[in-house]
Amino acid sequence: MKREEGSSTSALPPEVRKRFEEGVFVSLIKPEGWTSFQVVERVRAVVGVKKVGHAGTLDPFATGVLLVAIGRATKRISELMGLEKEYEGVIEFGEETDTLDPTGAVVRTCPVPAVSWEELREAARRFEGEIEQRPPVYSALKLRGKRLYQLARAGKPVDVPARRVFVKRFEILDWQPPEARFRVECHAGTYIRALARDLAAAVGSCAYVKELRRTRIGPYELSRSLSLEEFERQARSGELFRRE
Repeated sequence: MKREEGSSTSALPPEVRKRFEEGVFVSLIKPEGWTSFQVVERVRAVVGVKKVGHAGTLDPFATGVLLVAIGRATKRISELMGLEKEYEGVIEFGEETDTLDPTGAVVRTCPVPAVSWEELREAARRFEGEIEQRPPVYSALKLRGKRLYQLARAGKPVDVPARRVFVKRFEILDWQPPEARFRVECHAGTYIRALARDLAAAVGSCAYVKELRRTRIGPYELSRSLSLEEFERQARSGELFRRE
């Protein structure tokens, strides 16, 4: 889905805008192809409030729950960053891209692993608990004051140090080579792209995340989240606050 250039940004009724300024958290569904920042900008245009932020970036190719804070609620974003997250998606085995997702260039090809579903599930279970994980080179983490993706795009060598993360569950839902459908529950700081890369290495292959959807952040579930169109309609009508 391509980013839509904003629908009308007519002023909200004063009482509705005041509610947003006082502070609201909204669980939105980020569309494919949008950056998390673009979603924040769209929300800012709709509500007419300067202070808008989000609790946990999603890569442009990914979809799903993006928790957005508006007005005074932005002061509490740090409280939400540590909430447990849940993802579902598809891993494509046999190729690895530089970004570890479908937006990158293929940098390596490997044999698709000749393993059974149960063997792949068992390999995934070995990544549950507290593990050492090396974040992807294409990520927003900083090294020497620069974002890793900025260094990577500039062609500079990037040695990303491993760090400890916690994976509550890594479940292989289906295995139809070369694709595996999966579900992950994890703590903040875990990179699903890196998890797929490391699982592939563990079974003698390489891979990238072909599809990714965040289905939950703490108690905020995808089934109760709003599309951008639904949010805009409910914000303008005041229905958003009647849902609380």
